[in-house]
Amino acid sequence: MTSPLGRLRLMQLVSPALPVGAFAYSQGLEWAVEAGWVHDTGSLQDWLAGLIDDALTRLELPILCRLYQACSRSDPDAIEHWGQMLLASRETSELRAEEHNRARALITLLADLGVASAAEWRGQLRHCQAAPFALAAQSWQIGMTDCALGYASGWLENQVTAAVKLVPLGQTDGQRVQFALARTIAIAVERARTLADGDIGASAPALAIASARHETQYTRLFRS
Repeated sequence: MTSPLGRLRLMQLVSPALPVGAFAYSQGLEWAVEAGWVHDTGSLQDWLAGLIDDALTRLELPILCRLYQACSRSDPDAIEHWGQMLLASRETSELRAEEHNRARALITLLADLGVASAAEWRGQLRHCQAAPFALAAQSWQIGMTDCALGYASGWLENQVTAAVKLVPLGQTDGQRVQFALARTIAIAVERARTLADGDIGASAPALAIASARHETQYTRLFRS
């Protein structure tokens, strides 16, 4: 159960104002728009729903839950293991760079906010942004389910915000997509919590292709 203060901390953790550079990344969406794969609200919703089903449900969220549990046990070896596994799943150099950059920024912020383990475990947390995110949630007494919901919701908001700029879409159109996919996010979190270790893994070839093509895209607004 997350306390009222914990919920406030979660709002801060997933806020677009958090200085971790989330606004700088589209995670392949910029190329998907360039290629015409995403061109309106319907195609955006399809693209994001596919990523929720593959990348979030079967990879990121179950690993996030294991990172949360490792933080609660003060187990830096497990943090290292699951962080490396998530990083290894990133199929392009820019997606791997994003993980490192956002993890580093969040670790520094948490240390500045008084989370002592952020500095102590810097080496184990540095592989992916989910690791310091899980540490923050556990340190601030945010429940694991709320942690996962916040992580996924923050990802969705960032993707929709990028699409509003790139397609472009109206702000209300973006809100419609985010509203429609909220139920999908909730289902993804529930499913992710039931996955066994051996079932963790995802295949999102369109994302890998989009990210790889984005690395040499002629004009870019985003770093991924």
